[in-house]
Amino acid sequence: MKQKQHYLTGHSHCTAAVVVKGIDRDVEWGEDILMLGLGIVMLSSTFAPVAPPTVILPMVALVFAITSSLARMNYHEMERKLLASLEQLSGYEQSLLKPICKVFDEQPMCALSESYNPLKNLKRFAKSAIGGALINPFWLPIFYTMGIQIVEENNLGVLNRAVMRVEQRLSPVTRANKED
Repeated sequence: MKQKQHYLTGHSHCTAAVVVKGIDRDVEWGEDILMLGLGIVMLSSTFAPVAPPTVILPMVALVFAITSSLARMNYHEMERKLLASLEQLSGYEQSLLKPICKVFDEQPMCALSESYNPLKNLKRFAKSAIGGALINPFWLPIFYTMGIQIVEENNLGVLNRAVMRVEQRLSPVTRANKED
C-alpha cells in the first residue's frame, strides 16, 4: 500500500512552520515552472530566422500548455499534501494554517481536462478567437493556453500571499519556541 505523502515526512516534530516551509517551497517551484515557460516563449523569437511561424507558433502554445499543466499538477499536489499534513497536526497548529486552507477552498482548481475544453471556457475561447482573428489564426491556441497560464499565475500569487501572512504570524511563535 502506498504511503500518504505530506509535508511532515522526514521531520521529527509536527509543526505548522514545517508545513508552511514546505508549501512555500512548492509555491516557488510552481512560480519557477511558469517563469521557465515564459522565458522559453520569450526566446522563441530567436528561432524566427530559421523556422517558419507555422512551426514556432504551435511550439509556443505547446510550451504554455506544458508549463501551465505542470503548475496545475503542482497546485493539486500541494493541496493534497496539505490535507494529509493537517491530519498529523494538533488543533492549534491547524488553526494557524487556516488562511492557506481558505485559499484552496476559495480558489479550487478544476481538472486539466476542464481547463483545456473550449466548450467549458467560452469566455477564454472567445477572447482567444478575437485575438487570433486580429493577429493570425495560429495565435488562437497561444492566447488560449496563455489564459490558462495567467490563471495559474494568479492562483499561485494568492497562495503565496497567504503563505507570507502565515509566516509572519508564525515568526514570533517560532522565535519563542527556540528561546524555550
